[in-house]
Amino acid sequence: MTTIALDRESTKSPSVNRAISFILMVLAFCTSVSLLNWAVTNKLSRTEVPGTSQVTAEMRERQLGCLAKNIYHEAGGEPFEGKVAVAQVTMNRVNSSQFPGDVCKVIYQKNMFYERVVCQFSWTCDRDVTFRPTNRASYNESMIAAQKVLLEDYRLPSLKNALYYHADFVDPHWKKEQVAKIGHHIFYK
Repeated sequence: MTTIALDRESTKSPSVNRAISFILMVLAFCTSVSLLNWAVTNKLSRTEVPGTSQVTAEMRERQLGCLAKNIYHEAGGEPFEGKVAVAQVTMNRVNSSQFPGDVCKVIYQKNMFYERVVCQFSWTCDRDVTFRPTNRASYNESMIAAQKVLLEDYRLPSLKNALYYHADFVDPHWKKEQVAKIGHHIFYK
């Protein structure tokens, strides 16, 4: 009788093992799907997806004007590549969480440093609100550079991560990594 019982158990055991394996696989699959759904939902809840209708033509014109003025004041006498470089750093800042997410806000951003107002771009502290370019050709080239960078997403590969720059005749003793020198500006990460 003992041999008969063993035979019955040995015939049941493979089917029971298969059933248990199947149940465990289904359970693992459902758990994986549930975890994946949770991860996607969690990630999407923390990601702000801008609607295409959020940027109006008026807003884009304002951004373009701010960017062209910044290029004109910061790199008006530079070659075209220098103008693009200044525009790209400005846009890199717009896309960085360290700065405001708007072109004009980045350009006109002011911080307090030891009870002194510090402008991100010096001309915004030095100039009057009224803007009339004295060199029309330089301003036109600045506008073209602004259009290329803002509207056509034109970028210089060497400045992919550049957030800062200064004129080559200034030495601010920054402890930042230098990434390029274009015209009379030195660019940093």
